[in-house]
Amino acid sequence: MRVAVIGAGVIGLATAYSLVRQGHSVELIERRDDVALETSFANGGQLSYRYVSPLADAGVPLQAIGWMLRGADAPLRFRPQASLHQWRWCLQFLLACRRSVNRRNAAHLLRLALHSQQILRSWREQDQLDGFAWRANGKLVIYRDQHSLHKGAAAIDDDSGQRLLDAAQCVDVEPALAPLAASLHGGIYSPGDEVADCHLFCTELLRRLRASPRFRLHTGQSVSALRSEGKHVRAVVFGRDEIAIDHLVVAAGTGSVGLLRPLDIDLPIYPLKGYSLTVGLTDQNRVPQTNVTDYDNKVVYARLDDQLRVAAMVDIAGWDAGLDQQRIATLQRLAGATFPGAGDYQRARQWAGLRPATPQGTPLLGRSGFENLWLNVGHGSLGFTLACGSADLLASVIGGSPPTVSLDGLSLPA
Repeated sequence: MRVAVIGAGVIGLATAYSLVRQGHSVELIERRDDVALETSFANGGQLSYRYVSPLADAGVPLQAIGWMLRGADAPLRFRPQASLHQWRWCLQFLLACRRSVNRRNAAHLLRLALHSQQILRSWREQDQLDGFAWRANGKLVIYRDQHSLHKGAAAIDDDSGQRLLDAAQCVDVEPALAPLAASLHGGIYSPGDEVADCHLFCTELLRRLRASPRFRLHTGQSVSALRSEGKHVRAVVFGRDEIAIDHLVVAAGTGSVGLLRPLDIDLPIYPLKGYSLTVGLTDQNRVPQTNVTDYDNKVVYARLDDQLRVAAMVDIAGWDAGLDQQRIATLQRLAGATFPGAGDYQRARQWAGLRPATPQGTPLLGRSGFENLWLNVGHGSLGFTLACGSADLLASVIGGSPPTVSLDGLSLPA
């Protein structure tokens, strides 16, 4: 079968890779001049297979009000837009801020995340996929506030393999936290979690794909139209080309919303802007070897070979991916106070990206309402974590096989 995939970030590339592995021909279409230049370029790097709680949860609306009063250093910032799409998304988000909804969606995400870990393992072992700074180094979520720690501990799933630690045990797991020991109340440790460089992973997938005669990449091409008859997409139009297809997968991140609007497919996706620093290391003893998430500051730290990736913040502020230097300065200050001396944060490479998020935090994976148009969108901050599993399940369904993991709670509502 001939399958077109729109979007060459980590979701689209993993989908193309899984389809080619299963014997299909793939046309991968990307509007940028190269792959993985948007949300996949410099994300947090953590493969958080067991820590997958959605942002929407009980108490978050009141907490968000407090955050927003803090100004530029707030973990979450909301800038109202004259946009019905933004306000509708925010209303749906508020409705999802219930403990029962959070736990239900966290269970859906955990199921998909653990499958994704298995698929990446099979690709590394069977295909010798490497060269993207992968390590199985675990993840430690640290808490500076006792109430936050109690809330996090209450959400630990018995099947997740997570462990509750006190402050001393946190330092035992990650010695680079020793200077912070007096300010920690404890942590949650996920020993099975991993780390990798998402951009390098994407370029490695592309290198493997280019070796297949069943794959073609079209870069610098914005899709201008989807030709359809009834509920069947016949062709994809971009530039001067029109490609007839058997199936279409939309994996274009936040761009999927406008792309599918002409087909009357209304995706509940909004861009949540995040920021990152990529820091060259100067002192190996002050760099965390474990993935660290500073829960109360909402900052993640991941060592990627000879660099430290620092990522944080959520801006609900529209579709502009430009850098905000106030936010960058806040991130530099927080990182410098948490792991001082690890590197020169003032000289770090700065980046901002738009995470395609659904209100409930679960992706839209599978059918779209059209017979042969499939969705692989809305993964939010877990795109790298969920990419391989999402790709495998979707490729199986397109090929006519039942998914090995239930897609319940992970699809566009009928």
